[in-house]
Amino acid sequence: PQQAGQETDGASFTAAPRCFEARATEPRPMTPSGCIVGLGVDAVDIPDCLRLMSLAGSKHLDRYFTVRELAEIGHGARQVERVAGRLALKEAVMKALGVGWGDGVAFTDVETVSKDSGAPAVVLHRRLSALAKERSIGRWLVSMSHTSSVAIASVVGVAA
Repeated sequence: PQQAGQETDGASFTAAPRCFEARATEPRPMTPSGCIVGLGVDAVDIPDCLRLMSLAGSKHLDRYFTVRELAEIGHGARQVERVAGRLALKEAVMKALGVGWGDGVAFTDVETVSKDSGAPAVVLHRRLSALAKERSIGRWLVSMSHTSSVAIASVVGVAA
């Protein structure tokens, strides 16, 4: 049996015995189904988010959110909490994929949606969708929560 960190044919074992991490110079092996491919966590300060929304006005939210997201965010007293939570979720996905904003990636490329149950989910578009497929990510485990002062989100990219 192989031990963690032991090399075999250019691949080294990571946390799970069947999950491999390829060296950058070699083709990436197919990731077995169910393996964790990416993990991201982010927190957004709600008072800071409220200040930014007040300065810029909510008319600029379409730069960060799709029409579908804006409909789910809605208006009213809890709008800032929903905005902060979704921004944290978008950032967490970017961290899980190991990329940042810009260079062909927009905030709207990570679409945060609600399942029928109310649970959060993500839909990726454009370059991010291709990147997730390249990394064999077939599904996302998503969690989002907030208090009156902070919104947090975590995502796990799972191989198909």
